[in-house]
Amino acid sequence: MTPVLLYTGDPLASYGFGAGHPFGRDRQAAFMGQARRQGLDALALPGTPQRATDDNLLLFHTRRYVDFVRARCAEGTGFLDEGDTPAERGLEEAAEWVVGTTVAAVDALMAGDAIRAMVPIGGLHHAGRDHASGFCIYNDCGVAIERLRCHHGLERVAYVDIDAHHGDGVFYAFESDPAVIFADIHEDGRFLFPGTGHAEETGTGDAVGTKLNIALPPGADDAAFLEAWERVEAILDAHRPEFIILQCGADSVAGDPLTHLAYSSAAHAHAARRLSELANRHAQGRVLALGGGGYDRANIGAAWTAVLQALLETPQA
Repeated sequence: MTPVLLYTGDPLASYGFGAGHPFGRDRQAAFMGQARRQGLDALALPGTPQRATDDNLLLFHTRRYVDFVRARCAEGTGFLDEGDTPAERGLEEAAEWVVGTTVAAVDALMAGDAIRAMVPIGGLHHAGRDHASGFCIYNDCGVAIERLRCHHGLERVAYVDIDAHHGDGVFYAFESDPAVIFADIHEDGRFLFPGTGHAEETGTGDAVGTKLNIALPPGADDAAFLEAWERVEAILDAHRPEFIILQCGADSVAGDPLTHLAYSSAAHAHAARRLSELANRHAQGRVLALGGGGYDRANIGAAWTAVLQALLETPQA
């Protein structure tokens, strides 16, 4: 088995919303229950959750936005965006734990503590530098990219997203940055939030050709995913990233209540396995998997354990 750091715990499980919100606080438990039934939790190395510092948050987000989140959550009323992301008391602290833990995972992989890691309650890819969006308060994916670039000095970082929703918060933050190789397979934005991620969005300026957006129609299954996946591997091989981030949202699995794709968990296993093999070639094996979306609890368990198993079982270079 390949050493894989797995980051779970109460501070992470607390990221979620109450009162019947689809992004509830039982998502980590849905994953861990399945991981225990399969014996995968015992094979992974336990990672220690960390709370983000202001320096972590400000790698990606503006000072004004961080202050806004804290003030609005202290009030505990209203929303942080147009109506998807409630401002609940204590939620800013939970979001800081997600970001800090993703940073801890990045640092652990760069230090050589393991070559792969997974943060199931991470992958909050919709938040922008100055706004919340789509259940995402802070964008831990964006913070991770900035940490790798600014603190660890990497020149090429790959971000791969298989969530049903387009990773708009990451894409537009780095649309003109040629050092960030972005590949996203998602449900066509004509049918699903956030309505972005069109094929012609390939980057701007010096970054043209470093971004890949593949929109699939509702009902697209594993065969459609595998066909699209070949293009993901091609862009990564062409740009030889030094670190790979996988946002492995489970809402692309058939039966999710908010989306319309029809993958099985085999698609998630394939992505994790192939990215691990790519990382062995280009990135010293370094892969960080972040959970992302997923609103059917059985699908969360199936998809994320498939990712964890693939990370564990794919041999190191």
